[in-house]
Amino acid sequence: MGKKQKPEELEVGSGLVLVDKPAGLTSHDVVGRIRKLAGTRKVGHAGTLDPMATGVLVVGINRATRLLTHIVGVDKTYTATVRLGQSTSTDDAEGEVLQSRFANAVTPAAIMAEVAELTGAIQQVPATVSAIKVDGQRAHARVRAGEEVALKSRSVTVHHFEVFDVRRIDGGKLVDVDIEVRVSSGTYVRALARDLGEALGVGGHLTALRRTAVGSYSIDQTLTLDQLGEDFGYIGLAEAAEQLFPKRQLTLQEVENLGYGRRITASGTGVDPQLTAAFAPDGKLVALLADVPAKKGASASPDAAHAADSGSTDYQAKPELVFLITTGGGSADSGARASGGQASGSGAPAAGTSTRGPEAEGTQAGGTAG
Repeated sequence: MGKKQKPEELEVGSGLVLVDKPAGLTSHDVVGRIRKLAGTRKVGHAGTLDPMATGVLVVGINRATRLLTHIVGVDKTYTATVRLGQSTSTDDAEGEVLQSRFANAVTPAAIMAEVAELTGAIQQVPATVSAIKVDGQRAHARVRAGEEVALKSRSVTVHHFEVFDVRRIDGGKLVDVDIEVRVSSGTYVRALARDLGEALGVGGHLTALRRTAVGSYSIDQTLTLDQLGEDFGYIGLAEAAEQLFPKRQLTLQEVENLGYGRRITASGTGVDPQLTAAFAPDGKLVALLADVPAKKGASASPDAAHAADSGSTDYQAKPELVFLITTGGGSADSGARASGGQASGSGAPAAGTSTRGPEAEGTQAGGTAG
């Protein structure tokens, strides 16, 4: 996990805390706990887990909150239990049972057939009690105010959908199905449970949900809140960026140009959403770069500008987020976006505050999950 210190001895740095969220707490509750442990207000998370859910919650502290928006969109992996035979108001066990139907006739073969239909690129209507905004207000708030909310379907991808066990309970009237899914950003595992039940004609909802991975971060890397209270462990900013993005080693001249927001020669990724983490010779994280089409007249280093003017290159590396700026006396940490955006303030740009959201990521820069 990198650097570990007692909270009372902690010199607050910037990094990612991988928390094993317990059931019963909202993701916002966890952010509040981390603020107290780290002694900083600059804390956010990369995707909400519902109170019922447990597992991997990626929390950023200080300047690392600016990485969270780039973590929100990664795939998530979950284990879950789907109960067939009951539909609920929230599509999980925390909601009111709206309808019960006998699931006696449901067979494992039928379950597997419908699981196959729910695998791959699909259209999904998000769970109604969710963090999605409808005319500027969260859907869950409108539902709890007594409004009828109809959400539009959207494209999501279920990369992996595996059934581990099928168990009959309550004399066979209900069927519990243990599953594992790996899904794209914006996917609701609760909605998968609902849709599986409806496809089988008996209804369904989640009774358990655990997030086991967020991108490359897995459950075995996490610490509980109790463990963090004893020994506050986090992944440092540079290490976190190196784990999340391809790495580029810079020259001192490139560091200076990026510090002033200038484009430099391309990293070689082409026009691609994948960013590159750029490091100074001393190992400090300087910026996140994106290869963009070369543009004559754009603020750029001399070699990048000459290549663009001569037409000898198609791309330049543009600093999307700068962490280190050059000063008269050398370099210093930056809080500003090279593209002209504002520095992240207290709190986090990726901090979701809703108590419910998409199990596999949300609709804001701090998404939701669980």
